[in-house]
Amino acid sequence: MKMKRAALFTAALLATAGLGLAGAPAGYNAWFTDKALRIDLYQVGDAAGESLTIDAIYGEPLWPETRTALVDPFGYGRYVLKVYDVASNTLIYSRGFDTMYAEYKTTTPALEGAKRVFQRSLRFPEPKRPVLFVVEARDKKNLLHPIFSRTIDPADYHIIREPAAAGDWIYEPAVAGDPRTTLDLVFLAEGYAAAGKDKFKADVDRMTRTLFETEPYRNAKGRISVRAVFRPSPEASMDEPRQRAYRKTVLAASFNAFDLDRYMLIERDHLMHEIAAQVPYDAIIVLVDSARYGGGSIAFDYCVTTTDHARSLEVFLHEMGHSFGGLADEYYASEVSYNDFYPKGVEPFEPNITALLDPANVKWKDLLSPGIGVPTEYGKSEQEALMAERQARRKAAAEEVAQAKKKGSAATAVKAIEDKAAADDKILQARIAAIRLKYEGLMDKVGVFEGAGYAAKGLYRPQIVCIMIGNPKREFCAVCRKAIADMIDYFAAPAAR
Repeated sequence: MKMKRAALFTAALLATAGLGLAGAPAGYNAWFTDKALRIDLYQVGDAAGESLTIDAIYGEPLWPETRTALVDPFGYGRYVLKVYDVASNTLIYSRGFDTMYAEYKTTTPALEGAKRVFQRSLRFPEPKRPVLFVVEARDKKNLLHPIFSRTIDPADYHIIREPAAAGDWIYEPAVAGDPRTTLDLVFLAEGYAAAGKDKFKADVDRMTRTLFETEPYRNAKGRISVRAVFRPSPEASMDEPRQRAYRKTVLAASFNAFDLDRYMLIERDHLMHEIAAQVPYDAIIVLVDSARYGGGSIAFDYCVTTTDHARSLEVFLHEMGHSFGGLADEYYASEVSYNDFYPKGVEPFEPNITALLDPANVKWKDLLSPGIGVPTEYGKSEQEALMAERQARRKAAAEEVAQAKKKGSAATAVKAIEDKAAADDKILQARIAAIRLKYEGLMDKVGVFEGAGYAAKGLYRPQIVCIMIGNPKREFCAVCRKAIADMIDYFAAPAAR
């Protein structure tokens, strides 16, 4: 069954590309050279609309990504890059992607009309003849509409053919083979001072070790190459605007992205890709030399994490789940800056959450545990009611203690209030634990559990715990493992599983 699944996936990728199994290399060679073009874009807009413009086009010495699935088989991303051969009007390449703007346009400042400018670099194989470069964007119903197009002639002397950035230290902890047939990851250093090169190497090794200990990366270890590029920053760490702390670093990584204190992103996307282009890469991971908790990602572009917090390894895996696997956040009881990120009545395109618009055909139907309910009851409402009661009682007790102290009540009276509050809290904790115990048998089951995508109601996830919501075992759920495994197969020659 495992071998059959891998073979079917391979065939699906090739069929999507319009190529037969035997004709895959010839199909690529008919349209493309062995090189790549990188398009550096600027994206400007607010919630009402956006515009794109090309800043520059760069030639790169190698196309390291897939040469078989030339037309994206996944349907992920809020945007799609499409490349058409001009002479024949044939779609010869496509790839879904996301941008910082896609997140920004759902924030309150964007809704109030504040326009911002964002960078985004896109890459595709260098064509042999002129092509039409098209960017399509999804509307609120996830339907695609063209928003930008430009004819690109590979012979155009305006295309910049200079070598990629040079002089940085290159480290190769794991090279699995030819970049054309392996998944190639690159770690970039951010906020490491010149003396931090050895620490960066150790951080890369630690992250790589963690990745290869985690399924499905562990099973695909022999098909994944890992490289790293070290460019020192004038100052260590990253910007922390709420703390009024600013550091001069290579990529200007900053917390407080979209005014969320723990969210860190990078706005120097063009420079990031220029630095990465010194080695073959399919996916970018940025490591920031800091002990603070946090990170971020843009799907199909990059992920970023600090290195020295107790949970940095978990953050790394979670954020790479977004950037590489195209996975959605499965948590819902947390502060976010978005408004209507997943419109009601529209099925999300991410593989690990669903609006359950068609309960008989859940998108992970083939992985559902036998006999599981759809949706799956797991005591969510009861637990949330008790947690809300617990929070309210703790707040009331704190206020009562403050008032007693203000009135000059005796220490014994204050302690009596605190003791009663602690006893009540213990009872509520026990009731919550009893509910969790009741549904303990569901912990390893694949079902349809309400609460996902920042929404307590109306969106569902596949399992109760997963790295994409939080898992003490530091494991992805079955659906996320499959989605990541399929993405590995997209970049690397599929192996029997």
